[in-house]
Amino acid sequence: MEEFVAVLQESIEENWFVKITLSKSAPKSADLRNIYIRRIDLKGRVHLSFTYRYNSKDIVKNYILSEAIEKLYQHLGKDFLTGTLLTIEQDVVIQFNKKRKSRIQYRKPSVRKVPDSNHNKIRNYLIEEDCDFLEKLGIASEGRVNKAHQDKYRQINKFVEIMDSLLLQSRLSDTIKIVDMGCGKGYLTFALYEYLFNQKKQQPEITGIELREHLSHFCNKAARNLGWDKLNFLSQDIADYNNKIDVLIALHACDTATDIAIAKGILAKAELIVTAPCCHKQIRRAMKGQKFLNSILKNGILEERQAEIITDGIRAMILEAHGYQTKVFEFVSLEHTAKNLMITAVRKEDAPEKPLDDILEQVDKIKMQFGIDQHYLEKLLF
Repeated sequence: MEEFVAVLQESIEENWFVKITLSKSAPKSADLRNIYIRRIDLKGRVHLSFTYRYNSKDIVKNYILSEAIEKLYQHLGKDFLTGTLLTIEQDVVIQFNKKRKSRIQYRKPSVRKVPDSNHNKIRNYLIEEDCDFLEKLGIASEGRVNKAHQDKYRQINKFVEIMDSLLLQSRLSDTIKIVDMGCGKGYLTFALYEYLFNQKKQQPEITGIELREHLSHFCNKAARNLGWDKLNFLSQDIADYNNKIDVLIALHACDTATDIAIAKGILAKAELIVTAPCCHKQIRRAMKGQKFLNSILKNGILEERQAEIITDGIRAMILEAHGYQTKVFEFVSLEHTAKNLMITAVRKEDAPEKPLDDILEQVDKIKMQFGIDQHYLEKLLF
């Protein structure tokens, strides 16, 4: 911690500081998801502004440097197990294990420009509006995001922010194989490649899979025009993909397509699986024998939400049974999209060779309670 704080102080003094992210919350701090820290200047004095990200709200507090350092000591190694300091000279990552022993890593800088420290600055996004790919995909024109695509732009940045945090938690190198199943027009696929390749100077190999041939053709053409030869798109069914996967992404794959993607990730022993499920028809049709809930579930919307909770809850449990640490949370607010749930799974270092029977036993009890014969993900794995 002393070394981490010393680098922070130097970065402030030399005007190298970009931001700090505290991530990988400890179990007791489940409601506090992340803390983002940026520099602001108030009344001619350096402050660090802490944005506390809770499940249902954000709280912003500003501290002078000495107070901010005290807060870092309070949170790092206790509430959060990973601290990432970005400067224009280097990135510094401090990580704590279960016994709260720490290690520190130094990496090439992922950001080359110091952000404006004006208190009233516009939010500093990881993907800036003038990125070439945004114009290629029709999201921006002349370096500005089109008004009709502001929500998509915010979603892109939220996704990259989440992926950056998850990749820091994983054991993956700079040369990784990422597969995006059901990538559509590739907005998020392009954004992730832009961030890893151009900003973090890594060498990822990203494959987008999309059944609609005209979309994969469009994306390949855009990638070639950008000179991105390691970003490729295939027109095929995701069930037919059987190559190596380090990171599996499946956002808004409909109904059991999400299960197919998760199964592909588990069977490939992917280090990271990220899904945002869409539709939950299989479990909704399978539920029966719930007479005690009939008076509530006569309203279709409530039955639908119950099916969503059961479907995604069992998905998370099956991932845990296969050695993944999972989180289920809101991806973007409901005002932007109704498909707002995200399941993330990071493979543990001591992942078991066989599924853990006690978790699968709990899954069986849940299915029995709701009259479900089988979850589709089980059919694919067992």
